Amino acid sequence: MFNLHLTSEQQTIRDTVRDFVRREIKPIALERERLENFEERFPWEVLDKASRIGLRTLALSEEAGGAGADNLTSCIVTEELAVGDVGIAATLGQTSALARVWFDRAMTAEQRARFLPQFMADDRYHLATAGHEPDTDLGWNYHRPNVPGAGYRTTAVRDGKGDWVINGVKNFITSAPIAKLIAVHVRTGSAQSGTLGVSTLLVPGGTPGLTIREHDKVGRRLGSNGELVFEDCRVPAENLVGEEGKSTLMGSVKSPGRGMPRFQAMNLGIGRAAYEAALEYARLRVQGGRPIIEHQAVGLTLANMAIGLEAARSLIWQAAWASDHPEAYADGSLPELPLQTIAKIVTSETVQRVALEAAQIFGGMGVMRELPMQKYVRDALIFLHSENSNDVARLRIAEDLAGYRRPGAI
Repeated sequence: MFNLHLTSEQQTIRDTVRDFVRREIKPIALERERLENFEERFPWEVLDKASRIGLRTLALSEEAGGAGADNLTSCIVTEELAVGDVGIAATLGQTSALARVWFDRAMTAEQRARFLPQFMADDRYHLATAGHEPDTDLGWNYHRPNVPGAGYRTTAVRDGKGDWVINGVKNFITSAPIAKLIAVHVRTGSAQSGTLGVSTLLVPGGTPGLTIREHDKVGRRLGSNGELVFEDCRVPAENLVGEEGKSTLMGSVKSPGRGMPRFQAMNLGIGRAAYEAALEYARLRVQGGRPIIEHQAVGLTLANMAIGLEAARSLIWQAAWASDHPEAYADGSLPELPLQTIAKIVTSETVQRVALEAAQIFGGMGVMRELPMQKYVRDALIFLHSENSNDVARLRIAEDLAGYRRPGAI
């Protein structure tokens, strides 16, 4: 059953990453994120160092050249990185997670032979997956199937040589502007022929016909997130992942809410950074002849912050362990609930509250740009809208409680 006693290896990895954050990320994060120019702002030098100590390939199997870390270990590392900066954590966490799925499971031997050596040889070889599209989020239809036409509008058709021609737009795609390989989910086939479905194509960055624009967000500014425009973008036939019309990289529709809680671990790191800053300040700031941590109102606030973060971490670790041990659902060791979705709701709402309360403990200094509190508030805001809203997440849980299983593709 779920064990909270970390192995010596997990503790060593955690402590190594914690030291890396202290030395390499925290000294540059606040000043760098203020820069308006993306090329000046993006912390390539930090990501290069992180790659050299194995964080870019953390989850990739040892056979493929990675560390083979499980989901719980990956979440521990992601939290530690996000304490330093959530954008850096997002870049490394996504590349690590996608590397395991793509190279270890989804790619053909030929695709792996083409792309894996490039990935392993280049510290700046990052990965992205492009699914989200503009104007396709129509909410959640409680106890009803997905709305027809609300899926992907980006299409791919075969040309005379059998290669793929992609047209369409994707937006809010993490790491897209810096990625050297992107898995793009597209609509292929037709309803008339009975072949309509979603396929996944591997598109190298810089492919002619692909234009990428960096989004300018208020939070997570040391990460990368962008819009992709495909205009007759051609990729070879052999870049199809899995069967045409039956994408193997779309995630499981049979067990939603049981995946790796990577986003939740990133969010928790923001909350922990805000809490730790507020705790340190409360010990140092003196009012009425004593440190403000000795004032009852401040003490209660800090206690509630600590309680909330520990509760969120327990949910995240349980969900991560469950994603490593899916058999625990079958034998009744775990409840028949979407644990990742539950962790998403609790963590996002807890961290938003913690970030605001931490800023309030700083008083007027909490809004000053030279201090990180305003950064934590902005970073936390992003996660209230990641992976759908919390209202949608609650409706998904309600459907699960009622035994409703959502049919069809995402």
